[in-house]
Amino acid sequence: MIQTSPSGSTPAEAEAFLAAHPEIEAFDIVLHDANGIGRGKIIRRHELLPFYTGGRHLPISILGLDICGEDVHETGLIWDQGDGDLRAWPIPGTLGPLHGTVPPRGEVFMSLYHLDGARMTSDPRHALQRQADALAAEGLHASAAFELEFFLLANDRGPDGRVQPARDVLDGRPSTKTEVYSVDHLHGMVPLFADVYAAAEKAGVKAETLISEYAPGQYELTLHYRDDVMQAADDLMRLKRIVRLQARLHGVTACFMAKPVEQYAGSGMHFHVSLRDGAGQNIFAEAEEGRWNDPIRHALGGLRETMGESMLVFAPHANSWRRFANQSYAPVSPSWGVNNRSVALRIPAGSRAARRIEHRPAGVDANPYLVAATVLAGVRHGFRHRIDPGPETTGNGYAAEDEALPIPVDWRSAIAAAKASAFLTDALGPDMHRTFTAIKSAEYARVARTIADVDYDLYLHTV
Repeated sequence: MIQTSPSGSTPAEAEAFLAAHPEIEAFDIVLHDANGIGRGKIIRRHELLPFYTGGRHLPISILGLDICGEDVHETGLIWDQGDGDLRAWPIPGTLGPLHGTVPPRGEVFMSLYHLDGARMTSDPRHALQRQADALAAEGLHASAAFELEFFLLANDRGPDGRVQPARDVLDGRPSTKTEVYSVDHLHGMVPLFADVYAAAEKAGVKAETLISEYAPGQYELTLHYRDDVMQAADDLMRLKRIVRLQARLHGVTACFMAKPVEQYAGSGMHFHVSLRDGAGQNIFAEAEEGRWNDPIRHALGGLRETMGESMLVFAPHANSWRRFANQSYAPVSPSWGVNNRSVALRIPAGSRAARRIEHRPAGVDANPYLVAATVLAGVRHGFRHRIDPGPETTGNGYAAEDEALPIPVDWRSAIAAAKASAFLTDALGPDMHRTFTAIKSAEYARVARTIADVDYDLYLHTV
């Protein structure tokens, strides 16, 4: 029996895709958990249409897992509910072929719903949809794009046991220097990135500029600015999966840790966002160049005021906090400025019609659905309370720490701030807030009891 999909998907989409792609034998069906990890199944070709007509049962516990895939009982999603099945449904527009798979496979994203069709509100995608719906009720719509920074690493560690940059896939040439903006350096990875672009095109993802970034083996890919914030988050998730797969096919490792190499800059996931009114006009666009209007000022004010209690979303792992350091291109205070890469909230140079805020705190290890949901909630907070952002930071933003609006200095403090935050509860929704903070607390306990190599180096023979 055909059921009505609460996600808006229809069997016609699957039927048309199957007819157009007779070569595809199987499909990755992917749901993203609180950590942004893609979880789900690989189904056979004949199973795709039943997925579109009746959904697919998945255990509720799939959204209560930590970074290692272990149950976190404090989420309330495991034995408190008997680990019963809910129903996952495909997301319209996310069905596409995967590039370079043998035998050929496709992919489709999904979200989790209760059996009666209600949203399962510990699903990160629903947290973002909740904020998008709240904006729509106010007559506003978010346009957005993410930037993807990452490292390409050798599969084997170096003689010192540490990770090392991947050799060029073109001719095996090594790179140990910071080749920032070097076009010639990019040539060595062109075969890999050619496959990334081909895979992105197949998936409907508009991957754009490629950059050699500010560390050996570090790269950046930009994404086309989308009118729909959800599509922007989907683009980021799909591009990460594409880069990871294509790197693996070319014999190297794509690394999305925030800080994999201690002496170099880490990898961010800058989020560009603007708001359109019902007529499609950008409400951040000022009437005169540089005379910032109330919408963009109040948005900045709300983002500054809520940044401290939101940092766990932007820096969700132990490693995330190693990225924040002075003069590292990662912000250390809730500052704002114009055309200034040392601040947390940057208004990029450009035309008034394209005016937007670049939100810079998030690392590439963060979940883009939760990042976008939290940023939109911060903007709405600023609008509701008409918050003034204070003076613009000019020059060195690392010298402009704001004692009135401090942000946590480590993971443990960020977890405590997030747990106590009424704002973050509203931003993510009560269920997603409980799930996310419980998972982070469990992961903190795991890391805290682990003996690191540095402990043996410092203390084994000395204390």
